[in-house]
Amino acid sequence: MAVYNLGSINVDLFYQVPHLLAPGETLAATEHRRGLGGKGANMSVAIARAAARAVHIGAVGADGRWAVGRMLEYGVDTRQIREIGEATGHAVIMVDARGENAILIHPGANHAVLEPHIAEALAGAGEADTFLFQNETSAQIEGAALASAKGMRVVYAAAPFDAEAVKAVLPMLDMLVMNAVEARQLSEAMGLDLADLPVRDVIVTLGADGCRWLNTDLGTDRNFPAIPVTPVDTTGAGDTFTGFLVAALDRGLPMEQAISLGQQAGAIMVTRHGTADVIPDLKDVEDARLG
Repeated sequence: MAVYNLGSINVDLFYQVPHLLAPGETLAATEHRRGLGGKGANMSVAIARAAARAVHIGAVGADGRWAVGRMLEYGVDTRQIREIGEATGHAVIMVDARGENAILIHPGANHAVLEPHIAEALAGAGEADTFLFQNETSAQIEGAALASAKGMRVVYAAAPFDAEAVKAVLPMLDMLVMNAVEARQLSEAMGLDLADLPVRDVIVTLGADGCRWLNTDLGTDRNFPAIPVTPVDTTGAGDTFTGFLVAALDRGLPMEQAISLGQQAGAIMVTRHGTADVIPDLKDVEDARLG
């Protein structure tokens, strides 16, 4: 079994600031650092660190070779990452004293992924495997259709959120992961309650209020309480949750246990500064025994 992740790879540029910028404001950062990021790369690293096989499908420029090398160090299968003639995607991330963030993204090579690349990457995939994707690359519809035709479990982490992007792939999905704001926006855009969406499993992260799981086949709707921690940086926490969740399902664990592992990993993540480089591994989660 494996998780094939069509996902972004970004260079993350972090700036620690006293507060998030207001329009027209100039502000001096108190700290700066560079790291590996992108929702896709974050999730692939989380999947690998959660003891599942992560095959990343994506693209970088020559300036992103170090990022691919870093992902390989973290256990990700990087053979399906193409190097192309465009600059690697990057993100400018401001983090304030309360751990809140504001993020500006330039997609770069992430928007140059094409259907033939995905088809080649999925050539050996089958019904026992999972296809994961987010809204930071090109060819999402094509990728989801290819995976669905192979009988793979198709999971969409619908961020950055766009209701039309979700609508376009909804018929191919087995699981949809969103936060509370995104869930409300999708419900309003479609004129449907979440329980009426044509997706078997809907996962809604609720921040400090925990997590909600709806199984539309069974008509069940369950809430999972949050794990209390003091956050210092929320960047990448949702990606970490999703990566651990999908990895656990790929390893055959039941949904309740997969959600619990995702919540524990996410809770550890918000106590650390950074993104992919500081995602916890399964041993961290087991040693912490949060919740």
